[in-house]
Amino acid sequence: MKLRVGVPKGSLQDSTIALFKRAGLNVYTSSRSYFAGTDDPEIECMLIRAQEMARYVDHGVLDCGLTGRDWVVESGLDMVTAAELVYAKQSLGKVRWVLAVPEDSGFQKPEDLAGRSLPRSW
Repeated sequence: MKLRVGVPKGSLQDSTIALFKRAGLNVYTSSRSYFAGTDDPEIECMLIRAQEMARYVDHGVLDCGLTGRDWVVESGLDMVTAAELVYAKQSLGKVRWVLAVPEDSGFQKPEDLAGRSLPRSW
């Protein structure tokens, strides 16, 4: 089973992929697909609009996703912040993003992702 990670599509897509690269995960995208490959066979990425990320995580389409705290709050869904990441797109202005997971997820902090055990079977 693979860990399904949501990557924000749009203005922060490139900087998010660069963030993953700095962490040791190469993510490969195509302009013709919402799915992205990685060099880790246990991780797959899906490109999702940031404002829809919480809904995809809540419905179980994704195991976790990176999105803005404001989008999680606006969604009205009960999400848990697993980590806060501060990075920016091409500009100098920084943006605060969160890694959100469902409250009942087996992933509650970044360290829980080690070993990539999924919280439920698919």
